[in-house]
Amino acid sequence: MFGHSEVPAAPLASSVKIVISGGFGVGKTTLIGAISEIEPLATEAAMTEVSRGVDTPGRNTGKTTTTVALDFGRITLDANLVLYLFGTPGQERFEFLWDDLLDGALGGIILVDTDRVEDCYPVLEYFEQRRTPFVVGVNRFDAAPNFDLEEVREALDIDPAVIMLDCDARDRDSVKNLLVALLEQILRARRAPALSR
Repeated sequence: MFGHSEVPAAPLASSVKIVISGGFGVGKTTLIGAISEIEPLATEAAMTEVSRGVDTPGRNTGKTTTTVALDFGRITLDANLVLYLFGTPGQERFEFLWDDLLDGALGGIILVDTDRVEDCYPVLEYFEQRRTPFVVGVNRFDAAPNFDLEEVREALDIDPAVIMLDCDARDRDSVKNLLVALLEQILRARRAPALSR
């Protein structure tokens, strides 16, 4: 316009929302911390005497805090794609937050502790009712019973099409495997309707 060549604007990065969920004390905050490129935002509050017996992490984990709203982290895959990770609180009494956290999510990772498999039932039911794609990560705690994946799948009554993997929420590569599996599952689900036309 004024004799200057216009510089094309850099393309805006697409963002994708992924939800990390599961029962209380299963490793959601740890998982986000292991993979996030930024210091994760965690809304942790100290566990008090009043919460004893309500918020029980199972085995003696030394856990002294609990997520009361959400955890948040970010991963930049390339210049055009950023993953935003949102961790849900694990206790059912914070279930009212789940709607907001799942709103707009592409999919989720549900973590399971084999010592407390039953803690996953409400989360699985919630994701299934909302038809939100998910993968299941069996977080292997040292003191937990060592069931194989098919036993865990049967106990949780999870569809064979849902990907289930062993994982260690503290290990970056293990968390990457879960995220890759989730993205592959989402792509497969999106291609299926197109192939059936």
